[in-house]
Amino acid sequence: MSAPTSTRPTLASFWHDLPREGKLLLSVVVLEFVGTGLVLPFHVVYLHEVRGFDLGHVGLLLGLPPLVGFLIVGPGGSAIDRFGARRILMGALVLQVVSNTLLAFAGTEYAAAFALLLSGAAFGVTWPGFQSLVATVVPVDLRQRYFGVNFTLLNLGIGIGGILGGLFVDVERVATFQAIYLADAVSYLPALFLLTVPLRHVAGRVEHPQGQAPAKVSYLEVARRPAVATLMLLSFVSSYVGYSQLNAGMPAFARAVGEVSTRGLGLAFAANTLVIVVLQLFVLQRIEGRRRTRVIAVMGVVWAGSWLLLGATGLVSGTWGATLLVAACASVFAFGETLLQPTIPALVNELAPDHLRGRYNALSSGTFQLAAIIAPPVAGFMVGHGLGALYIATLVVGCLLCGAIAILRLEPQLTPEVNGVRKRLVDDPAELSSPSSKTISAATD
Repeated sequence: MSAPTSTRPTLASFWHDLPREGKLLLSVVVLEFVGTGLVLPFHVVYLHEVRGFDLGHVGLLLGLPPLVGFLIVGPGGSAIDRFGARRILMGALVLQVVSNTLLAFAGTEYAAAFALLLSGAAFGVTWPGFQSLVATVVPVDLRQRYFGVNFTLLNLGIGIGGILGGLFVDVERVATFQAIYLADAVSYLPALFLLTVPLRHVAGRVEHPQGQAPAKVSYLEVARRPAVATLMLLSFVSSYVGYSQLNAGMPAFARAVGEVSTRGLGLAFAANTLVIVVLQLFVLQRIEGRRRTRVIAVMGVVWAGSWLLLGATGLVSGTWGATLLVAACASVFAFGETLLQPTIPALVNELAPDHLRGRYNALSSGTFQLAAIIAPPVAGFMVGHGLGALYIATLVVGCLLCGAIAILRLEPQLTPEVNGVRKRLVDDPAELSSPSSKTISAATD
């Protein structure tokens, strides 16, 4: 079913309808993630080539943040429900400022480890805290678009930061690396100011049902609530075959099998960012009012295609063709990202009651981080032992499994409204059953 173009919300209407608090939050996203982009590509270079740490130790050091984040996400979700998302986010931002400042001057592995431990602790509560805060200040009918626009600005910031960092840093001058880590620390201050002053009235202590004292609700009880376990399974599988592979498995396969240069990998990640920035707003218009489970199923097919492109690099190893195939893989993958990023956070927060929102978002974040811990060693083992074809096959099957979970298991557990269908469509059964020739529209409604 394809909705008339005139009914599709525009970016201008979204901004007009967005509350002041939501506008303020979006206003600092690019700046904050420019800081992230400055340092993200250079952690290994800084710790190994500039600071002189053993490469094996660097791998262990960089494994600390996701591990600590995974361990702290559970208590963090409970703290969000108890103290409010704003307070927890303020603490996380302070930790990020301190972490990056310490890392800029970390002359020993122990100092770097301490700084990265702080970063991991902040990371463990940042995403569940941020999503809970958004759900507090952004009306339900705007959340999907909000998450999509936020993702666009996030990638724009990272892209700008990566370019600036690449032009600025010099491995022969430690001061250039200290400068980018200090700049990353400073990039968190505008968001901290917003939460401390203009937004000090939002997302405080959570109001509990009927004024009762907060009951102790375990994560097991949350997971037993309708649709939660299935949504968490979907979140884990999509993370495992998605971002965890893009960040670890894809570069490993491209280098070992496709023999793609580091410059070629840089081109691929640049293409990924560019596609997201260009397509996300268009995709948001196309998926508005569609069933989110169908959107996720389309994403699974798109990602399966992207991994097939990566697998094809082995047929033209060491050539420009392999480089172009890796760039195509990252670009097609980016299109899938534009389908996924607005949908799963919106589903999580529409299922979550206010007094358990922190736990719901912590579960979702925890599944993402668990996949990020598991995927790199599995990918490394398979690629390193000449099992590249099997590696690609498992990713393709996993992507298609995402669609099966979304449509066959999750969709029957959701009401149409929670699944993203506009009320106008729910009230008109004839429209729900009408066919479409549009690719996204037909698959997602």
